[in-house]
Amino acid sequence: MASAAPIEKPPRWRDRISALRYVPPLIKLVWTTHRPLASAMFALRGVRAFTPIGTLWIGKLIIDAVVGSLKRPFYIAPGFVFVDTRPDWPHIWRLVALELAIVAAGELLARASILVESLLGDLFSNRISVRIMEHSATLDLAQFEDPTFYDLLERARRETVGRIGLLGQVLAMGQDTLTVVTLGGAIIAFKPILLLVLIFSILPSFVGQTHFAALGYSLLFRWTPQRRLLDYLRYVAASDATAKEVQMFGLSTWLTDRYRVLAHRFYEENRDLSIRRGITSAALSMLGTLGYYSAFVIIVFSAVARAISLGSLTFLAASFNQSRDIIQRLLLQASDIYEQALYLRDLFLFFDIRPTVISQPGAKAVPNPIRTGFVFHDVGFKYAGADRWAVRHVNLTLGPGERIALVGENGAGKTTLTKLLARLYDPTEGRILLDGVDLREYELASVRQAIGVIFQDFVRYDFPFDENIGVGQIDQTRNYLDDAETAESPNRPTPSTVEPVSSGAYPAYRPRSRPSQPVAGNGNGAHGAPLGPGMITPAVPPFPPIVRAAEQSLADTLLARFPLGYRQMLGRRFEGGVDLSGGEWQKVALARAYLRNAQVLILDEPTAALDARAEYEVFLRFSELVAGRIAVLISHRFSTVRMADRIVVLGSGPEGGHVVEEGTHDALVALGGVYGELFAMQAAGYR
Repeated sequence: MASAAPIEKPPRWRDRISALRYVPPLIKLVWTTHRPLASAMFALRGVRAFTPIGTLWIGKLIIDAVVGSLKRPFYIAPGFVFVDTRPDWPHIWRLVALELAIVAAGELLARASILVESLLGDLFSNRISVRIMEHSATLDLAQFEDPTFYDLLERARRETVGRIGLLGQVLAMGQDTLTVVTLGGAIIAFKPILLLVLIFSILPSFVGQTHFAALGYSLLFRWTPQRRLLDYLRYVAASDATAKEVQMFGLSTWLTDRYRVLAHRFYEENRDLSIRRGITSAALSMLGTLGYYSAFVIIVFSAVARAISLGSLTFLAASFNQSRDIIQRLLLQASDIYEQALYLRDLFLFFDIRPTVISQPGAKAVPNPIRTGFVFHDVGFKYAGADRWAVRHVNLTLGPGERIALVGENGAGKTTLTKLLARLYDPTEGRILLDGVDLREYELASVRQAIGVIFQDFVRYDFPFDENIGVGQIDQTRNYLDDAETAESPNRPTPSTVEPVSSGAYPAYRPRSRPSQPVAGNGNGAHGAPLGPGMITPAVPPFPPIVRAAEQSLADTLLARFPLGYRQMLGRRFEGGVDLSGGEWQKVALARAYLRNAQVLILDEPTAALDARAEYEVFLRFSELVAGRIAVLISHRFSTVRMADRIVVLGSGPEGGHVVEEGTHDALVALGGVYGELFAMQAAGYR
């Protein structure tokens, strides 16, 4: 498993300062997340910075007032002096009340800060998660197949979603800095030498913490691939998707032992680092303690020499102690902020990644209808990091209304060609022309919209039945899906208006006013017809295009098993879900492709999990549905591909997959080449 180059040594100070350049963009992100909450957060922190000096100063005044009242002389006659032992209670109580008010206000401000920062943190985490999802959607498929990129994505997801805490630390530093400035000003006014003692008491801890912060990041950075492997081992060992093979093959012990060994290796490295960090921190903290008591001795001698009052002694001692703690916290925060900034860097580095498969400036839409079709002109493609070409020197045409079948051995590049056709990749060499224009000159979204595809490794979404189909044309079905979900969740706020979607071949769904009683719908989506046995009346009628796609793919035959009809949850991840067989899932996936009503339909092993009868019925409908459209079919079943107008046989070689034969089924069988040999081998199995 590839990984980014490990960081074996702590970065230089220049590198550490450089990492902090990502803090201002973070502050900007937080500010734009919710300006009122951000403003409140800054204001509360600023006001709270002055509560320590206010509390200590009022405490000094109280002590001096008490001591002063005990020593106040009272003359009654010449030669006679009496000491008035009556305290000035009104003045003292006013000071006590003022200190109580400051402390109470500080507590209220602290609770308000926690609330504001918690709310803002939730909003910020949501925003970052959304941005990661949005940015991921813009990236190339090839980038997701690069382990180094995936390590960066994993660190961005794992380590940076909660980085609102970094802003809290920055604000805490600002608050503590203001507090130290006020306390430090008072200390300097009384005893300037205490400032030097203060610096001596905290500097060693800062250097040590910064050093170990860098080592901690190095450890996590270096272990990113292994930590992903640990997550994967946990998933494989305890997942419904893998449970059958894990139990049948007896993999549990092997997977568990592998996880245990790898996790213990990480624990040992982390343990050694933690022990070194703890010992060093303990030694450096002793220097800080020595510095504090040196300052305390200076303050006590000043009080004994009557250079300062008793109130000033307590004020200076408390101010020095708080300043020491705050400055030490500041330096530790600075060290931690540096460490957090390293993780933050991963987030912004991820956001800086740009796709290469993009729309060119001034790109135009794909013609509708397609007039002359696609031409592969000496096309070659090599996957990133691969030693051999996936396909090379491919010359191929796909005409309008033509049904093309791609056949060949595994690894010959059949699926790769369909991905190039859908522009999930761009050719490494050569060109793909559409109506005589390079495919890269068309607007990317227009290319994807013109193509409907169902891959052999299609996704089985743990969503309701209609959503599983609707994702095939989400721009067209989104309003219906949102409306149906809202109808099932009465506690959710319902938007006052829903903007209709006007794109797509079918009419846009427009939300209806909901009746007091749910509208009935049968298994075929005929609104107002009787419900099937055991079915529950849907709150929102099924969307006609989804119904039509389900009928075309034969997925509607599953409705007899679904009590909730089109809103039946599929999969076992959520409560009430119904799991499907491989063939049943394949019908659902086919419905997605049919829903698009695209000009080009690509089916990659579309019937691999279907039984013979279902396969026959699917292809009878397929022949009707692709009329007038370009259809590309990949299949290892020659009973399926013989329906194609033209069959393209791909062979694999040292330089990658390439076209070795093409023609009709009868012509290729008569030729007696690769196709004829493969057909004869498969046909022999049925004799």
